[in-house]
Amino acid sequence: MQKAKDKTSLVRKIESSALVRSVRDGLVNIIPVLIIGAFALILNCFPVKAYQEFITNFAGGFLSKLFVMVNSATFGPLSVYMTVSISRSYMEIKGDGEISPFGAITASLISFFMLAGAYIEDVIEVSDDKDVLVSKGFRLGNMGPRAMFLALITGLGVSAAYLALSRFLSGRQRTLFSAGANRNFNKMLSTMLPIVIVVAAVAVINLAVIRIFDVASFRELLVKLSDKLFSYGKVGFFKGFFFVLLSSVLWMFGIHGSDTLEDVMATYFTPGIKENMDAVAAGGEPTAILTKEFFDCFVLMGGCGATICLLIAIVIFSRNRARRGLAYTAAFPMIFNINELMVFGIPIVFNPVMLIPFLTVPLVCYTTSYIALSTGLVPLITHEVEWTTPIILGGYSATGSAAGALLQVFNVMLGVLIYMPFVRILDKRTKLEAERTFTTFIDFFKDNEAALANKKLTDLPGERGEFAKGLSAEIIHSIKTGDITLAYQPQYDYSGKCVGAEALLRLTHPVHGVIYPPLVIKIAEDGGFLSDLEAAVVRKVLDERERVLEKFGDGIKISFNVTGKTVVTERFISIMRQLNAEQPFEGKNLCVEVTEQTALTFDDTTRNAFEELHKMGIILAIDDFSMGQTSLNYLKDNMFDIIKLDGSLVKGLSSHANCKEIIQSIVSLSDALGLTVLAEYVETDWDKDTLHDLGCDCYQGYLYSPAVYLDK
Repeated sequence: MQKAKDKTSLVRKIESSALVRSVRDGLVNIIPVLIIGAFALILNCFPVKAYQEFITNFAGGFLSKLFVMVNSATFGPLSVYMTVSISRSYMEIKGDGEISPFGAITASLISFFMLAGAYIEDVIEVSDDKDVLVSKGFRLGNMGPRAMFLALITGLGVSAAYLALSRFLSGRQRTLFSAGANRNFNKMLSTMLPIVIVVAAVAVINLAVIRIFDVASFRELLVKLSDKLFSYGKVGFFKGFFFVLLSSVLWMFGIHGSDTLEDVMATYFTPGIKENMDAVAAGGEPTAILTKEFFDCFVLMGGCGATICLLIAIVIFSRNRARRGLAYTAAFPMIFNINELMVFGIPIVFNPVMLIPFLTVPLVCYTTSYIALSTGLVPLITHEVEWTTPIILGGYSATGSAAGALLQVFNVMLGVLIYMPFVRILDKRTKLEAERTFTTFIDFFKDNEAALANKKLTDLPGERGEFAKGLSAEIIHSIKTGDITLAYQPQYDYSGKCVGAEALLRLTHPVHGVIYPPLVIKIAEDGGFLSDLEAAVVRKVLDERERVLEKFGDGIKISFNVTGKTVVTERFISIMRQLNAEQPFEGKNLCVEVTEQTALTFDDTTRNAFEELHKMGIILAIDDFSMGQTSLNYLKDNMFDIIKLDGSLVKGLSSHANCKEIIQSIVSLSDALGLTVLAEYVETDWDKDTLHDLGCDCYQGYLYSPAVYLDK
């Protein structure tokens, strides 16, 4: 058991580390670029002849040129986008807000351009000993998907160096600032020295690599190293097996494996299709098993990791609502083998649970496909097929045989079975992690409730802010669907007669159960939908009124809480007018308990709002009177009917003599003003009798009943 906990703790530490989170967040941030570029490719290469003729001929090929342009603008400099995104994510996670992320991004970009060889001049040889310069500038081919590994290490490494150097230099470097200069201008100047130092260091490293290894750039060294890995032996089963394995491993680290190894694909596997097509054209038999189409059609179905299998496994076997929703969202692009939404949404990157199936399924599909083609069960591939071609159609088109389509179906079924147990493990792990996060967040909120009063929970950094955003979305969903539950706590007089019931919000999360009510109110207030939530509570009270009377007795008042900030707004009054028109409040003994988030200001707006509520037949009560920001000023205009004593006064009866004096004073004043006093948190007969002696004869608390649900 202890070993399992230690492993779980280790996995959690790895997943929460700055490097892993930077890569994950960086990849998520460039999803729009990936999706836009991929869809542009789909639209340009959609495998229907009539469609291809249309986009090629319409307006002189306008549509085709448009799709190519968009694809080139997204995938062409894809590694540049990734460098910026990872650098920004790293600075958001590790920076302290005072150190400019722009400086790290600038240093990362300059370094990437140098390491990628984007600065190299294009030359043409005109003699044995002389080259003539044709052009100079960026080489876009050095900045596409093939350089994503370089983008990852540059974005992380340079940003980390920049951040460390900036912190070291902070306070040590002489100011370049001008007293009259713009603050942002001064902040920009402070980034110059660390940028210069980091960029200079990267330049020296790049030049050293060029000199030592006789390459044109650091990127070229990485390309040569990857080529070296595949230079041994002939093109056959083991070379293809290693290609699939390495590609999947790279993906686990957030690197586009197949794109990073595109040079390897072009050198060893792409020529196979031409060999087969030439052989068929010459009247011979095709001989090459491994072609680019082989990997695209039979191994990378749905994208890297054969994730079409994972998609189906989630739809069939997962019980996680969010994960199933992700699967449905990702389904359409995955038909065309675009799986970024799935890979980065789960996420698969740096996910130890998904490591085994993500590596295993492509290798199994590769092995079964190699055997099927090498034994003649499926014809060898003799037709070029775009990698975006959907399964079944892709297998049939590539081989010219239904056997190719059946092989794809077989591989998918096999992959689903392999992914299935890991999907269930992922569900279980997600549930446990969600419970841990929920408990931790609730404890954090309770411990810091007062300190968080003026902070937006959704703006909190890291896991807490993300959890608050998720909770906010759930509350909004509950409001829209009317999925709100109320519990009712009865109120009694001294004789034991039930005189009222307070409706208490009990919002139920689909995973975590009932949410701590003050947290619900706080998040609703932060999100600007508190009035919508309170209006939903009022509607629920009206809908359940007859059942409440049936449970607690006719003639009782039913109260519900509304914050002081909401109750005086025109929006709330307008909602109450509408509800009153539908179901008149008069005679229904409905009571609004005004809770204080902020002190009430009794201006004309407040007086008019309270007067209108009174005219509708609404009873008004002050909740938690004598504590917080309440004051006797609230009573001078005679706008309230009931005073509810703050629970701390009742709890302090046995330990603080002053509580008795305060309660007695409030009761005397209330009697003089014709107000009813109700005490909360009455838990013992001694509490009730003591309050009775002080003149308070209405009670609410566990002595009588906790809050109860109508259906229980």
